[in-house]
Amino acid sequence: MKSVAVYCGASPGFNETYRQQADLMGQTLAQRSITLVYGGGRVGLMGAVADSVMRHGGQAIGVIPDFLANKELAHVGLTELHIVKSMHERKLLMADLAEGFIAMPGGFGTLEELFEVLTWGQLGLHKKPSGVFNVLGFYDHQLQFLDKMVTEGFLRPENRAQLQQDDTPNGLLDKMLAYVPTDLEKWLTVPRT
Repeated sequence: MKSVAVYCGASPGFNETYRQQADLMGQTLAQRSITLVYGGGRVGLMGAVADSVMRHGGQAIGVIPDFLANKELAHVGLTELHIVKSMHERKLLMADLAEGFIAMPGGFGTLEELFEVLTWGQLGLHKKPSGVFNVLGFYDHQLQFLDKMVTEGFLRPENRAQLQQDDTPNGLLDKMLAYVPTDLEKWLTVPRT
């Protein structure tokens, strides 16, 4: 895995630990020679991860839509910065550039990006690993909800297993590297004729 898309907040959150762990994620990616692919911003946790990658000698590729770049939110100190026309183009290019996907703490956008790549994996559009860096148990309730989807018959256990989780960057990256995708059809039942 030579590149990872990291989805996280454009806000730093209220707890300083989130920023510290974003810094640790960036440092870990740089130390493991894994290129960061991210949303291209200079603010919040996303800026912290990118700053850390660059500070530790790593590579960071940002992808930002022009309407955000025009608000001077783009990070200009990256290895590469792609300015695209739309959020859809941003997500597609990030997915193409990345060999894996990590969600850190964030808001609606972070969840939307994570669940989109999980859905694409479930549909067989890619076989790349996905994971959550579960800082301070941030994703505990979401992970429990995914388990409920399995117990209620809306998600196969094999598809639930697409999403790795750990509370350390190295632990998460190791699990993602060990991930073996399944070749299941998405549909849980055969439609009745």
